[in-house]
Amino acid sequence: METTAPSGRQLELVHGESRAVVTEVGGGLRDYRVGAAAVLDGYGPGEMASRGRGQLLLPWPNRVAAGRYTFGGTNHQLPVNEVALGNASHGLTRWLGWELERLDPAAARARVVLRAQSGYPFTVAFSARYRLDDTGLTVTLTATNLGDTAAPVGMGAHPYFVLAGADGSPAPADDITVTVPAATRLRTDERLIPTGAEEVTGGPFDLRDPRPLGGLVLDTCFTDLRRAADGRAGVTLTAAGGTLTIWQDEAWPYVQLFTGDTLAPGERRRSIAVEPLTCPANAFNSGDGLRVLEPGESFGGSWGVRPDLR
Repeated sequence: METTAPSGRQLELVHGESRAVVTEVGGGLRDYRVGAAAVLDGYGPGEMASRGRGQLLLPWPNRVAAGRYTFGGTNHQLPVNEVALGNASHGLTRWLGWELERLDPAAARARVVLRAQSGYPFTVAFSARYRLDDTGLTVTLTATNLGDTAAPVGMGAHPYFVLAGADGSPAPADDITVTVPAATRLRTDERLIPTGAEEVTGGPFDLRDPRPLGGLVLDTCFTDLRRAADGRAGVTLTAAGGTLTIWQDEAWPYVQLFTGDTLAPGERRRSIAVEPLTCPANAFNSGDGLRVLEPGESFGGSWGVRPDLR
């Protein structure tokens, strides 16, 4: 059925008390709840996805400085959509209509083909599979080069997470205890483009042990992630309402945390974005973590959320 909703057609996934909503526009997550408790700081069915809420970031996450890069000896210019900082931000698929397919009551797949265009003359297919089960939500992203030349590809996701505080209302970021199993963070310049890496040991960004966030401002990319035996690394957020573990497999060597300090006053620090990334900002220029897919080649990986709510 056709819809005039800004985010297009909606598919609701249901497993026990858990519900998640996948959207046609951008193939992203609009909502995720366990019982009455919100897991995502999402948006309503009559709203656009503001500030990347629940969106997929393809074929690059974060930023490309000035929208310029060179690949295969050719210079390219992407549209600059982060005007204040002069960057190309968060890819080209966020506002495309994705094909939604229900797999079963608890699972769905979203698919899109990003056609070659000015600034990104490569044709790449993306698939996002969402599944709810007893452990939580799993998202599996896959990229496939449909063109006849090599293509640069990065992937990311931009969910904002929320937990209830002691009074039942959303806990502000300051009151959330955070664990990030990362030994390194990336430094950035005034345009939020990485300028180098530094060890976090002993500094304010050393979040390897659980620590209340307090006033720490994060728009920070972490790497050198400590992983469990199954290859997963997990960021944990804890408040009176319980714990969320946001995990990512080995396809995602980076994770960005954002406390929303640059958002509108009513949105600042009301939730924390935890963004699994296959590469950091400006990878089209630095090559850090960048995947170069040959014709017909695919790559992908999974991330997910394990809620333990009270």
